[in-house]
Amino acid sequence: MKALWLGRVDCAATIAQMQAFTEARTPDTPDELWLCEHDPVFTLGLASKPEHLIAPGDIPVLPTNRGGQVTHHGPGQIVAYPLVNLQRAGFFVKAYIHKIEEALIQTLWHFGVVGHRVAGAPGIYVRLDDPFSHALLPQRPQHRAPGSPAPQPNFEGVGKIAAVGVKVSRHCTYHGLALNVAMDLKPFLRINPCGYAGLPTVDLSTIGVQAHVNDVAPLLAQALTQQLSPAVQPPKDAP
Repeated sequence: MKALWLGRVDCAATIAQMQAFTEARTPDTPDELWLCEHDPVFTLGLASKPEHLIAPGDIPVLPTNRGGQVTHHGPGQIVAYPLVNLQRAGFFVKAYIHKIEEALIQTLWHFGVVGHRVAGAPGIYVRLDDPFSHALLPQRPQHRAPGSPAPQPNFEGVGKIAAVGVKVSRHCTYHGLALNVAMDLKPFLRINPCGYAGLPTVDLSTIGVQAHVNDVAPLLAQALTQQLSPAVQPPKDAP
């Protein structure tokens, strides 16, 4: 996978470029990973509801075709866009999301921060009382009996540090993930992040880790590249 650092780029223009790349790619087109920062913007996923956009003010609002609801992008946050042919890579969308989240967890661990999943809520979270604690969350994803209802997310004691929202077209992914490093978090108070009222949003800086996007981006790129490497395929003549 070819990883590209784009710098600070316009969000709408970058999405248009991703769509064009995805529409033009062939079965042989190599996968790419785009990493960047965006100027302040609220983006709306396909599941967004107007009531979750509380007071956008002077920050632009951009409707998109990714999954999920409303989130915020801004300087000091790394946005990563994996452009992956899932059919060629050999895994399904659910596994793809899991791999993205695992890459985020690995990246945070470089700084001693323990990232967690919350059942029913994509993205990565940290304990607010001790972001370096290895203790398992009681609201972590656990095995569910077939046919049982999806869990209602429980955000007690956690803050969101990374968001995930993807789009798949013709087995190929675009959009992706955002990791908060050292950014202005106040705009998150002007929305219900990812559709959840009162969900705390944090970055590495607010939990005591001093880092710059230039330090974190290569680590995230490496983790994503490792996680999204194609699954090993058996030889065609294997029994």
